[in-house]
Amino acid sequence: MRVPASSKHSREILLVYGHHALLERWWSLAENLRWYGPVTVPDLPGFGGMQSFSKIGTKPDIDAYADYLASFIKLRYKQRRITIVGVSFGFVVATRMLQKYPQLAKKVDLVVSLAGFMCADDFRWPKRTRFTYRLISRFFATRPVSFLIRYVGLNRFVIETLTHILPHSKHRYIEVSPEEFKKTMDFEVKLWHANDVRTHWLTTAEFFRLDNTKKHIDLPVAHVTTRGEQYFNNIKVEQHMRMVFKDYEQFASKTGAHVPHTTADKKTTGAMLPPGLRKVLSNNP
Repeated sequence: MRVPASSKHSREILLVYGHHALLERWWSLAENLRWYGPVTVPDLPGFGGMQSFSKIGTKPDIDAYADYLASFIKLRYKQRRITIVGVSFGFVVATRMLQKYPQLAKKVDLVVSLAGFMCADDFRWPKRTRFTYRLISRFFATRPVSFLIRYVGLNRFVIETLTHILPHSKHRYIEVSPEEFKKTMDFEVKLWHANDVRTHWLTTAEFFRLDNTKKHIDLPVAHVTTRGEQYFNNIKVEQHMRMVFKDYEQFASKTGAHVPHTTADKKTTGAMLPPGLRKVLSNNP
């Protein structure tokens, strides 16, 4: 998705979306970002309806996504400098890409983390819980089970029921009014059907052994925390980002969950860009 700038600002922005995504889901965020320059949002293999890495015999791990993103930047931007905005998982991929391809850091002026994280220790859950979640994710990622999940489990009744039952799923929709809930569930079904189930669970399993803290990145990072963050310990995330990036600046969002709900409009999604960050983005590099 290519969104032209809506002002005189000329910052070239690459938006890398999160783990449960369609381009349509993040249109409202792109609408906010376009004030600061043109925005490009690539689909990722296995997400947004794009074919998975398994179609070419490649394991869908974070290194593969880092390689893919590096290739995209080389082909798309050539000599142009960019600002990378990574949403949660998207920030993980961008970080790994900059660590694997440090020469590309010369093309980047700023990395923005919207609820991003650095390693498995950033999760709020204890190590034993993370290990259990990893085993469950690996089981769901097996070919027979992922096939059953896709064609038996991913229907409106199951998705809506689990949303009401699972604590973290319920928390994602605390800002959704009863009137909006039906529309949101319709979009959730569309999201689950568009994303490759096996890719979803393989990458989820990798979260629980992730470590992006081992290699320095000679770039500043602007990290946006959320008021209602339900997955990560913001203090640990800050510590790990300071270990890796050249400079660190933090901004607080009033968003009531990890990220806004899937059908959030431009105003709601705009909360992900606090005034301090908007001021930074307004300064053309």
